[in-house]
Amino acid sequence: MSSQVPGDTEDLRDRSLGELLKQLSEQTTRLVHQELELAKAELQQKGRQAGMGAGMFGGAGALGLAALGALTACFILALDAVVPAWLAALIVAVVYAIIAFVLVKQGQARVRRATPPVPTQTIETVKEDVEWARSQMRSDRT
Repeated sequence: MSSQVPGDTEDLRDRSLGELLKQLSEQTTRLVHQELELAKAELQQKGRQAGMGAGMFGGAGALGLAALGALTACFILALDAVVPAWLAALIVAVVYAIIAFVLVKQGQARVRRATPPVPTQTIETVKEDVEWARSQMRSDRT
């Protein structure tokens, strides 16, 4: 007994209902398993992208805190030779704010690329599978 695939010339009307139901069950099980594997792979890929974006946020925060004290003191002392200390501190704070803003925007872009965490490729192939099954049912009725 050969398995029926799209394009086979074997007429399904010659097969018993039991054979057809068994074949339908086997093909449906195989199809569901393949779709689940595809969804799993797609979600893992999106999860990795979201993780990288979140890691960038964490890295930006950690580096900002570690460098903040030393760089702030260094820059303020350097600028204090040219401008009053309060103005030197303000200039350093504005520069830090700009850098933080750029890092946040880059992190947001990475997270946005990974969302929504929906297996879009799997959804499309399931739609195609459903349409194929419907067309097979329609052709069997004629």
